[in-house]
Amino acid sequence: MEIEEQAALTSGADFWHTEAVADVPAIMVTDGPHGVRKQLEGEGHGLLDSEPATCFPPAVALGSTWDPQLAKRVGAALAEECLAMDVAVLLGPGINLKRTPLGGRNFEYLSEDPILSGVLATEWVAGLQGGGVGASLKHFAINSQETDRMRVSADVDERTLRELYLRAFQRVVQVARPWTVMCSYNRINGTYASQHHWLLTEVLRDEWGYEGLVVSDWGAVVDRVEAVRAGLDLTMPGPDAAGDKALAAAVRDGALPAAALSTAAGRVESLVHKALDAARPGATYDADAHHALAREVASRAVVLLKNEGDLLPLAAGTPSIAVLGEQARTPRYQGGGSSLINPTRLDSALDAITALAGGRVDFAPGYDDVEAAVALARAASVAIVFAGSEGETEGSDRTSLDLPAAHLALIERVAAANPRTVVVLSNGAVVRTAPWDAAVPALVEGWLLGQAGGAALADVLFGVVNPSGRLAETIPLRLADHPSHLDFPGEQGHVRYGEGVHVGYRGFDAREQDVAYPFGFGLSYTTFAYSGLAVSTLDGGLEVRVTVANTGARDGREVVQVYTSLGASRVRRAPRELKAFASVPLAAGASTEVVLRVEAGDLAYWDVELGRWVVEAGEYTVAVGSSSRDLRATATVTVAGDDERRELTAESTLAEWFADPRGAAALTETFAAVAAAGGGAMAASAADPEMFALMANMPLDRIAAFAGDAFGPEAMAALLKAAN
Repeated sequence: MEIEEQAALTSGADFWHTEAVADVPAIMVTDGPHGVRKQLEGEGHGLLDSEPATCFPPAVALGSTWDPQLAKRVGAALAEECLAMDVAVLLGPGINLKRTPLGGRNFEYLSEDPILSGVLATEWVAGLQGGGVGASLKHFAINSQETDRMRVSADVDERTLRELYLRAFQRVVQVARPWTVMCSYNRINGTYASQHHWLLTEVLRDEWGYEGLVVSDWGAVVDRVEAVRAGLDLTMPGPDAAGDKALAAAVRDGALPAAALSTAAGRVESLVHKALDAARPGATYDADAHHALAREVASRAVVLLKNEGDLLPLAAGTPSIAVLGEQARTPRYQGGGSSLINPTRLDSALDAITALAGGRVDFAPGYDDVEAAVALARAASVAIVFAGSEGETEGSDRTSLDLPAAHLALIERVAAANPRTVVVLSNGAVVRTAPWDAAVPALVEGWLLGQAGGAALADVLFGVVNPSGRLAETIPLRLADHPSHLDFPGEQGHVRYGEGVHVGYRGFDAREQDVAYPFGFGLSYTTFAYSGLAVSTLDGGLEVRVTVANTGARDGREVVQVYTSLGASRVRRAPRELKAFASVPLAAGASTEVVLRVEAGDLAYWDVELGRWVVEAGEYTVAVGSSSRDLRATATVTVAGDDERRELTAESTLAEWFADPRGAAALTETFAAVAAAGGGAMAASAADPEMFALMANMPLDRIAAFAGDAFGPEAMAALLKAAN
């Protein structure tokens, strides 16, 4: 293939197709991730006009299911719809961490924890690609805000970057092997993601072994030559004749190695052939079955936050129900931007409640006519208020966690009029529930639930489905409590990730901060008990066994969560970190032993000094429970860990020398020799507890200076040789 042809192959033909070059045909890619957004062609259609497709629950809801197999089923269904629409690559999943609850695109992301996000996304990708459609893992990396997203530099230390923001990507890349990875818009520590050689080549390919294609987010490439040099293969959208020309010229004049361009073009060609091999011309899908799956996922995503007096589930035949709030009739079921799906159908909660109630159901839009809503509430057996956010969207972040004023007023007035008030929330990211939730006996977090969300909410309200959703992000009492609050959204082109490793629940727990509802929390219409916790080491990791019993009268599902902690760590850690989880269905009165595996790599921290992952030796506390703050059983286990000895240098402190067995022995011998040579005062000082406390953090070469010629360069060199 000629140089100009290679260059053309590395940019798109248009918004959604790769370029057809020589004998390499074009393929179509399109937006996801919770549906197939295939843009309508022809005159008169806008950029967001698309063919009908199933709008599955967005990631904010899918994440709350804590169920990897459910995510895999969604991925498989999406593959069927892609093949039916001749789409080769679906642009998802989005797995950026929810660093701040204000993130405008949080509804497209799974959680605030890298293990939870990574496990769910791995299965989603497996389902999609198992069906013959490529995934595009995005946005690589640290695209955790919309404010100034195309320019801002996310400034983050390497340990935080590795352990929190890259960890989920690493899992998906190494386990599920996505066909493509999409680079983000933003800069990372000053360098655009599209031009970040360390990120796209050294980490992604050299360390993680990635063999697929790296595609840009749409419009993320600033310099085609530098992007290809860094390891980016495909620039979208196209055409980009000027960039193609610049690439060819750079190769011809030696500014860009020819191998860099030919490698990028080769990866595009490989992707095309992989897609063509999987294509199924004339494929169809079962829209009814996919709608049923969307309803199942939505019902599993609902989180019951409060249920005083067992107000829920509502009994069929409840004499009268007042349904209040326009969102019951006109559902909020997805966010705005590139993921906007044209649904095949749309269920409303009002219709579904009316169908299940068996008694009288009255409705008032509420927000602009509170008096009418209050009158209905006062006369009803139960009042259900639908409230929520109004505008999460790609492109802009939120400025507040508060519900709209009209929604708050409706909740407060209705709760005062009827003591049996249920509030159902619809929102793409957490909203502030304090202080108004104190006045309502039942609170249901309904997220954005996709096209079948209305029916799913009714299923939960009436007990057709026992709620099993769990929070994938902490709900704070107020925005100012959040770990990210003082470092968001940044200024003058930079956002400092000042909370470090204490993202989300890790930060709340580290500060012992009260929250409204903790990470992992969610109620059920039944109860569960834990017993028989046993923890053992296995292949450098852990095997956790615990018996879980359904002690209530209803069938249900418990989400068993495993958290680990290491108190005497050599690095700063959160009090507890999620390491494994399982969604466990249990019939009423039944029990089962749940076995969970914590891989050695998931116990590891990134050692900046050694430049590698390290499992720290020590006694770990392992806790299991139903949220990060509802830990039902704990055990301890000793982990042998990795060899993490650091080479001692003249710059190592006295404390570091004595903490190392070989170093301590060699230094003790050297001090004895120094004392014999006339440097006794220095050696004696090191042996005195008070003086040692003074000298402990001094580098050894500074201490040696006090001994003069008695501890000269030759003695230091001999000491270093003996210690290392």
